[in-house]
Amino acid sequence: MTQTPLPQVSLLAPAKNEQENLPALFAQISEAMQQQDRSWELVVVDDGSTDGSWQVISEHAARDPRIRGIRLRRNFGKAAALAAGVAEVRGELLVTLDADLQDDPAEIPRLLAELDAGTDLVSGHKANRQDPLGKRLPSKVFNWFTGLITGLKLSDHNCGLKAARTEVYRRVPLYGELHRYIPALAHQLGYRVAEMPVNHRPRLHGKSKYGLERYLRGALDLLTVVALTRYGRRPAHLFGGLGMLAGTIGTLILLYLTGVWLFTDQPIGTRPLLTLGILLEIFAVQMISVGLLAELVLHRTGRDHDVDVLVADQTPTASAAA
Repeated sequence: MTQTPLPQVSLLAPAKNEQENLPALFAQISEAMQQQDRSWELVVVDDGSTDGSWQVISEHAARDPRIRGIRLRRNFGKAAALAAGVAEVRGELLVTLDADLQDDPAEIPRLLAELDAGTDLVSGHKANRQDPLGKRLPSKVFNWFTGLITGLKLSDHNCGLKAARTEVYRRVPLYGELHRYIPALAHQLGYRVAEMPVNHRPRLHGKSKYGLERYLRGALDLLTVVALTRYGRRPAHLFGGLGMLAGTIGTLILLYLTGVWLFTDQPIGTRPLLTLGILLEIFAVQMISVGLLAELVLHRTGRDHDVDVLVADQTPTASAAA
């Protein structure tokens, strides 16, 4: 049996209730990839659609072997849809884009050219964003704050149009709302991340799947990103640091109250400050204990020795060289 050669580029598009947009998406991606002297595949993940999206995907997949579809049992969210698609793609390069046609497939060649220049991940920047003001303003605040916390200054962390080496997507965690932080997670792992202005189009069919509540979920997941990237291999520094800070403040409070008790005739037993000092000391002991327990768990599971994610390249071994 002749084995089908692996595609050089994989395109991944999560979709939910995009029945009207999918035919145009397939056509525009095919047109964009005609400019490329590379083999390609398109994987569309149906994230619990309730319209005819899966039928459209199935029909196009039957006509074009380069198109494949994955149907999730229900709506699990964009991160889960991306994770399901990443597990199935076969190309060395991966382009992700939303299926609502707001991301312009005509930008794909430019993104791939940036990867050819040596970048590991290039994220689109919706410079002329075609969304209402109620979505643009919170997004600006979100991007500024994310850059401040993660250290990666991008104008648009959450653009759906990205291109990367597939290994990047296989290294970063994808669950919850962490798809918003793929560039930041890749940056923390040492990958070269760049940003490129891309064309953004207004939605013609369907409706947005996101509301303002996504920013609250995104803020909570930002805490997860900080924990994973800065303290994933040294949890005692996170919990112990919080404990040491609380313990220091608690100790200063108790020393002050001790001085008041020794050198004045003022009672301290009924002061709220005494309760605060004691609670801070208890909190400090708890946080330090949690940090030590986390280090023990990390040691026992062997995750602290999982260093292959950190290695970019290596020289060949003597046997391989021979």
